[in-house]
Amino acid sequence: MKIRSLRTNHLENPLGFSMEQVVLTWTAEESTGKKQRAARIEVSLNEDFTQCIFDSGLKEDISSLGYVLDIDLKPRTRYWWRVEVVADDGDRAVSEPAWFETAKMDEPWTAEWIRAPFEKKVHPIISKTIFLPAEPVYARIYAVGLGVYELVLNGEKVGDEVLAPFYNDYELWVQYQTYDVTGRFHVGENKLDAWLGNGWYKGRFGFIEHLDELYGNEMKLLAEIHIGMADGSEIVAGTDGSWTCIPSPVLESSIYDGEVYDARLERSDAEPALAVSTAAPKGELMARLSPPLRKIRTVPAKELLHTPAGELVIDFGQLMTGWVEIDCDLPEGAKVFLEHGELLQHDNFYRENLRSALEHYTYISAGKPAHVRPHFTFYGFRFVKVTGLDDVDITKFVGHVIHSDLANTGHIETSNPKVNQLIHNAYWGQIGNFVDVPTDCPQRDERMGWTGDAHVFAPTASFNMYTPAFFEKFLFDMRLEQRTLEGSVPHVVPDILGQIQTGVQKKPESDAHGSCAWGDAATGIPWTMYNFYGDKTLLARQYENMKLWTDWIRKQDETRCGGRRLWMCGFHFADWLALDNPVQGSSFGGTDPYYVASAYYYFSAETTARAAKILGYEADAAYYTKLAEEIKEAFRKEFFTATGRIAEPTQTAMIMALHMGLAPEEFRERLTTDLRNKIEAKNWHLDTGFVGTYYICRTLSDNGMADVAYTLLLNEDLPSWLYEVNMGATTVWERWNSVLPNGLVSDTGMNSMNHYAYGSVVEWMYRYMCGINPVEECPGFKKARIAPYTDARFGYVSGSYDSASGLYKSGWKYTDEGIVYNVTVPFDCEAEFVPTAEGSWYVNGQPAVIEGGVIRLTAGEYELVQK
Repeated sequence: MKIRSLRTNHLENPLGFSMEQVVLTWTAEESTGKKQRAARIEVSLNEDFTQCIFDSGLKEDISSLGYVLDIDLKPRTRYWWRVEVVADDGDRAVSEPAWFETAKMDEPWTAEWIRAPFEKKVHPIISKTIFLPAEPVYARIYAVGLGVYELVLNGEKVGDEVLAPFYNDYELWVQYQTYDVTGRFHVGENKLDAWLGNGWYKGRFGFIEHLDELYGNEMKLLAEIHIGMADGSEIVAGTDGSWTCIPSPVLESSIYDGEVYDARLERSDAEPALAVSTAAPKGELMARLSPPLRKIRTVPAKELLHTPAGELVIDFGQLMTGWVEIDCDLPEGAKVFLEHGELLQHDNFYRENLRSALEHYTYISAGKPAHVRPHFTFYGFRFVKVTGLDDVDITKFVGHVIHSDLANTGHIETSNPKVNQLIHNAYWGQIGNFVDVPTDCPQRDERMGWTGDAHVFAPTASFNMYTPAFFEKFLFDMRLEQRTLEGSVPHVVPDILGQIQTGVQKKPESDAHGSCAWGDAATGIPWTMYNFYGDKTLLARQYENMKLWTDWIRKQDETRCGGRRLWMCGFHFADWLALDNPVQGSSFGGTDPYYVASAYYYFSAETTARAAKILGYEADAAYYTKLAEEIKEAFRKEFFTATGRIAEPTQTAMIMALHMGLAPEEFRERLTTDLRNKIEAKNWHLDTGFVGTYYICRTLSDNGMADVAYTLLLNEDLPSWLYEVNMGATTVWERWNSVLPNGLVSDTGMNSMNHYAYGSVVEWMYRYMCGINPVEECPGFKKARIAPYTDARFGYVSGSYDSASGLYKSGWKYTDEGIVYNVTVPFDCEAEFVPTAEGSWYVNGQPAVIEGGVIRLTAGEYELVQK
């Protein structure tokens, strides 16, 4: 047996994170046994466990999906832990140690907020020199800089993260970071520099071109250094009026517009000024929740293009989020100017779809060799236009991809290269938009945490990557916003739209929040997290999101919408960007938004009821169950005739009624037929938007039309997923027709080439092509439902998912002897294999035992053959 993936609060070895509750998880594998019999947790103050402070003993009720560690934690302390697992056959193993380290917790800060005494547009470097009489044994820095910051100790960057302290509503909370700099301080003088930029806090952000300083109007720093000496003493140096300031080489920085860097200022002889005290930001100072945001991979330049317009443009071959780093040796004062774009038009560089976002980078040389990179911005791009160099050596230009550092967990490969490219595109759309918050797009003057996009993509995201800590932070941000909005959910989190629209005092009556599907992220994402990861503490924390939102809808129903248990008022995006609106050019779909809203009213009430039951809130469970039944009854009366005809005859309306269980049982067959006819009338194409597309292939497969779902997947003309692939897309587009067949963009006002919402089809691929499904009664994939739907248009499909409980594999291929399925069930798990086709079934060469319509599988590897 081996034990791996030890995580604390779903993070590997977290340093300085919020630890209000400590939950330990792990994965055991490669055991000779089938099930875990017992497990044991030990916690120590040192790595060799000679200072053990907690021992659970071997217990049968300890679950790898979440052990709540109930010990009193001290601030600024590292805790080591390990787990022992015993299998049902006596096989056992003890893990390698993992650790977590607390931040300052409730310990008072000795540091104070400071700023540079410069004009507010000047980017400062704020510094402190610390003299050490002897070699230290440990060192930590607790710091936060606003807008964004980088620390440099003795000339080298501290840590490997970028764009700290990341993005949240700084009027509600501000997260500080902890850095382990043991070994970085030495005897004698040590210099710590803090470089500050504008970021989201102070820089331009939002749709309005010249809108900035939404959260604050000055760059500021709070830092506290703790250095432990061999004699047991500790040196503490906090920010105060003794720190010094000089202007940095960064002349301009902007999330949208880029950066200007004058390397000549690196050798500044300016007399340092003393820092001055300043007010703390409005938000509560807290230890971090954000998973690390890092440079994860590099992309080499693919080709240098000489465009018809006479431009030098580098094609990196992949749309990405991050920046370009350059090695150059230029005369002093020489400028290199980079412009970033997503695509070409007429073979020339193009950036009109970025709207007002400039996406520039300017470097001014100091006359010596340099490695050049941005510090306080990021770009969404594939193409980079280079100005200022007569000769461009593309080997000196390297793309660096940044995103929240989450482990990859899923993989699918098929016999169809175009489908494989679509899977690739959805993944790159995810990493390109998981930049601390789940953004809609990474390039234009937006880059916001749109809740609707995150809602429909969360299951796909959680198949692709290990997401609980990422969404935990997003849902915490959401919860704080909901408390200011009487329970409503903003369209974007953090609520920058409410900030823009109403100023610093957000208003519950604003139309910057409260849309169906978007707001239902408050119930949908927590439910996804619970089903995928099985950690009940996540659901317990997020239950407030769920209840606040559902109660807010109910209040709208009772005070504004007529009290009929329907959601028939307010603004709704509904089936956004669907193609069935008879009004040419409308961004709104053709399905009545109040139909979509009422369906989601039911969804959220019913989902909240489920969560309440799981958490033991019996009164809440009964209340929300009753509410859901009342909504269902009202919905059926409003939207179905006595003969079963649906009042909204759109693909999306039919899909939602079938998927959510809102169609009367006696009319499901008719509605299924009507849906098939509706799709056939479109020549077997979809015309759905953000909502309908999320559900369409799943609903078809669940209702006997998996063949139609496969047809939608495999279509190659407009509108379809593979149309984008054929047009050269390397991520998922915002619109079905973002680029027209003639190669021209269809719209410049709202047309992102990296917008992951339609990539939600990949969830269907995992669950229906590969057949890997969670089971609500055994969340976290302790039990899986393996139900692959095959299609002869594919020679093979192979999928894997490294779940919270272990690695599942499921695939199939057509052979001369029949369809062969290969399934792997991990240790301490079980699966129900659902034969989805007629025929004789064999498991590892023996006739299958089918009970209750399923073949029961324990941990192990299986070959199933359908003949």
